Amino acid sequence: MKRNCFHQSEQRRAGPDGGIYVWSELLRDSSPPRFSSFREAAPPDRLVRTHVSPPQPDRIEMLHFRFSTVLKECFQATVKRPFPCRTQESWYPAPRHHRCLGSVPSDAAAAAAAAPRRTAPCAAPRRSYCVKTEGASTVELDEHLKKDGAEGDKRRNPGILPSLEDLLFYTVAEGQEKIPAHKFLTALKATGLRSGDPRLKECMEILKETLKKTPDGVTLDRHLFKKCVQSNIVLLTQAFRKKFVIPDFQSFTSHIDQLYEKAKNLSGGQVADYIPQLAKFSPDLWAVSLCTVDGQRHTVGDTKVPFCLQSCVKPLKYAVAVHDHGTEYVHSFIGKEPSGLRFNKLFLNEDDKPHNPMVNAGAIVCTSLIQQTASNAEKFDYVMSFLKKMAGNEYVGFSNATFQSERESGDRNFAIGYYLKEKKCFPEGTDMTSVLDLYFQLCAIEVTCESASVMAATLANGGICPITGERVLSPEAVRNTLSLMHSCGMYDFSGQFAFHVGLPSKSGVAGGILLVVPNVMGIMCWSPPLDKLGNSVRGIQFCTDLVELFNFHNYDNLRHFAKKHDPRREGGDQRQHIFGPMDYESLQQELALKAPLWKKVSPTETDQDSSTTVVYRMDKVAE
Repeated sequence: MKRNCFHQSEQRRAGPDGGIYVWSELLRDSSPPRFSSFREAAPPDRLVRTHVSPPQPDRIEMLHFRFSTVLKECFQATVKRPFPCRTQESWYPAPRHHRCLGSVPSDAAAAAAAAPRRTAPCAAPRRSYCVKTEGASTVELDEHLKKDGAEGDKRRNPGILPSLEDLLFYTVAEGQEKIPAHKFLTALKATGLRSGDPRLKECMEILKETLKKTPDGVTLDRHLFKKCVQSNIVLLTQAFRKKFVIPDFQSFTSHIDQLYEKAKNLSGGQVADYIPQLAKFSPDLWAVSLCTVDGQRHTVGDTKVPFCLQSCVKPLKYAVAVHDHGTEYVHSFIGKEPSGLRFNKLFLNEDDKPHNPMVNAGAIVCTSLIQQTASNAEKFDYVMSFLKKMAGNEYVGFSNATFQSERESGDRNFAIGYYLKEKKCFPEGTDMTSVLDLYFQLCAIEVTCESASVMAATLANGGICPITGERVLSPEAVRNTLSLMHSCGMYDFSGQFAFHVGLPSKSGVAGGILLVVPNVMGIMCWSPPLDKLGNSVRGIQFCTDLVELFNFHNYDNLRHFAKKHDPRREGGDQRQHIFGPMDYESLQQELALKAPLWKKVSPTETDQDSSTTVVYRMDKVAE
């Protein structure tokens, strides 16, 4: 067999970034050159990889890597797994000033020369990775190869990027070959996700079935673990890599618990008694529940005790009305201004309209706009359907006892209804008594702190339920609702609350406060004792303390303002990546390379033959 002879040629060219590069070619006498590479002459801290193809200097795509990351990938891709070639070839060490990572280290050159030549059938072109290695760089390179070699054995690396399932397994396993299921679930809870999250339903069902088939019924090896998590791998990877809106969720919730305990010590206020059923609640009940726009959950206190929404339902049914009819139609019947009066006053604005949808008069008119041609039963089911979707299908019930009690003691609301009828505030053909019945029914809808926090999070998330991903309300409806909650949501305390807390909210006489932190989370606080303005004493204290600690106030982030804690940042640094849904490939690439992001270059874009390997060009993330 004729022996292939190789020789090396070199040219210096100006690179696309203005730097000086060395163009190296390893030529074989019997065939055209099959691989080539650029090596940067200066400075030495940049490394460049080119597409594998016949040499086309004017069309070479260049990719900049982090130094240590690329050394690891190059070592695994070339030294451990040599690329096949068309004919039998041997690897020869490059000259010292042109050493390639694809060649053996200098201290192993003799052994490599004596070893049999590596051969393989031709399947793909060969890559070459070159780097400047004068002086101390040579020592650093050898140290990188020795250090990272052992780590490469532990990580499966099909091609360039590891699978997300493998990354997640090694994150949870911490060096162990198997994972106890409870360890995975505990780690999942620490991220803020619940095992009962609707988005993880398939994963949890497979996990349950898989554990039944394991010998001990407790542990999972890597292959079983991957089988369980692959259906929800993107969501799980985002959670464990702290890509959610609150990255350090455990630290944040520890602060929430402290604020809860501080408010728990308050003893002022009186439980509402003008509705008999409300007077039966214990004044010691106190609960806080939150849900972020990524579905992270935390609850503390009596969060599973059902209570009636009462006035907290007003912004929700207003949102339904705007969602169905649009802003212009709804506000042809209702105003937008704070009234400056008690919520149950018989008073209209100068246009003979209720001042806003958050007072009783406006809420009664708003009720009359929902499904105008339907029966009361159909209207009630329609609103309940919306609320259940907003709550991610968590608990939303109805207290018939409260409804009956409120209707029997609702003389003031009947007076408001007749006054509205006299002023022709209702749409034409409206039955005022039927509207009041529906109004009382909607006030008697029951929730828990947990389900109500998901409703608030749906508003915070622009109308999309964070735990189901379903759009429930239009962006227009959400924007208008939050605007009115901010200016009119806390009865006669609305101005003070907007000044001190600066967040959209709505209180109810049952003791609930529905609080929205736009684009971050929804919170429900509940404690029956009320202050003289009808707001929960503990709830007001909790909301005030929350904004004193965290920069959630709408104007906390103005330049030169005194800094507070920002739970949206990890370690005090601004998050550089947009949180939210990501596809498998982009997340896999980001986790493999940390800071940079990759962009695939199509064969047509690179003018390369379609049989060549996939090329990725790296673009820096905007600061």
